[in-house]
Amino acid sequence: MRFSNVAKTIVRANLRSAMIAGASPPVIEMIGMVFVVLFLFIGQQEIISGRMERAQFFAFLFFLFRSYDPMRKLSRLQNSMEQALAAAHHVLEVMDEHAEIKEKPDAKDLSPLKSNIELRNVSFGYANEERSVLRDINLIIRAGTMVALVGESGGGKSTLTKLLPRFHDPTSGAVFFDGLDLREASLSSLRKQIALVTQETVLFNDTVRHNIAYGKPAATDAEIEEAARIAFAHDFIREMPKGYDTIVGERGIFLSGGQRQRLAIARAILVNAPVLILDEATSALDAESEQFVQRAINNLVRDRTTIVIAHRLSTVRRADVIVVMEAGRILETGTHSELLSSGGRYKKLYELQFADEEEELAGIAGKS
Repeated sequence: MRFSNVAKTIVRANLRSAMIAGASPPVIEMIGMVFVVLFLFIGQQEIISGRMERAQFFAFLFFLFRSYDPMRKLSRLQNSMEQALAAAHHVLEVMDEHAEIKEKPDAKDLSPLKSNIELRNVSFGYANEERSVLRDINLIIRAGTMVALVGESGGGKSTLTKLLPRFHDPTSGAVFFDGLDLREASLSSLRKQIALVTQETVLFNDTVRHNIAYGKPAATDAEIEEAARIAFAHDFIREMPKGYDTIVGERGIFLSGGQRQRLAIARAILVNAPVLILDEATSALDAESEQFVQRAINNLVRDRTTIVIAHRLSTVRRADVIVVMEAGRILETGTHSELLSSGGRYKKLYELQFADEEEELAGIAGKS
């Protein structure tokens, strides 16, 4: 509902802006014509009465016509200036925002993860909402393992992953990396530890090369291309008009969904962070793109501590630990077989979300 209201407000504002921009030139033209007609009428009366000579009249008329075009351009400039001032106002508002997450003056640098990540008695709620999104979360993620978060939408899975790079701090409790409270760690060293691959791939209006190297600007061309090969992106990049120097457009508008995902995976591979947070994004992809993306993900998670918001049965079954979440709480943890045999919430989720996929996989295996 809130999104709908905001969208309607934006549409109305854009329509109003377009109407003003469209109406300005005709109005200026009309005002100019009125002035010309008035001048011709008054000038005629002045010449007839002898108060003005014809040479003076034509000289003034010449300057009037010469000033007409600059006045018209000035009106267009005014519209552009008003838009620029409004945009600058919004930019300044963002620049004046104070960061919610602050680093302590004596913050410590984190070393690469060796032991575990621990969420201890963690609860979290947004400032403008009464209900807690996470409640009393206790979870240990061993280094080098894959943890799959499953559950219905709105269960708190995405919020939990946002606590690890300190996009938010817990309302109560704490998150530890190798025993160090993240609030004691420097933000730069923490975020170098983590690679993010989300469903909404953030790409900039720049070249393929620069988008892949966003997390590692000093990367060599060879490193960038190797990351693209591992992410199964190299072949389609080579087929683009300028290869790695092709502009992808704002948010990667010139790419397909699968291509955007593979560039995001290549970026994460290049960064080579020991911890990976992955939100599987395969629901909106065609079968071929989904296959390429899944193979790229398989390469990406190798030898990393991986926290994945899982949407695919193959990922869930491969996870070392499955965490079942609902309404901000952890209901169950265990392996795929353990949770199925226990007959709890995971079994119901499996029957609702994954059973059809398993039948499909079994059918494919039978045909082969």
